[in-house]
Amino acid sequence: MSTIQRIALILTIIGAINWGLIGFFQFDLVASIFGGQDSALSRIIYGLVGIAGLINLGLLFKTSEGYAKEPETQR
Repeated sequence: MSTIQRIALILTIIGAINWGLIGFFQFDLVASIFGGQDSALSRIIYGLVGIAGLINLGLLFKTSEGYAKEPETQR
């Protein structure tokens, strides 16, 4: 997994946690940290999470052979 995919995965997890908070508690963590849903910084974060989701969409279609296999350790 490349560095960009790892960063995208972290941003996607942040977005999932935020949506979970919205769904269960009606609390938008990103908006509360960065000054509301209409602030420029919140919109940038929302945009980055959306782009990260699109990057991670490629992982859905990647076959298991596409992942680098780690060498087995000897016991």
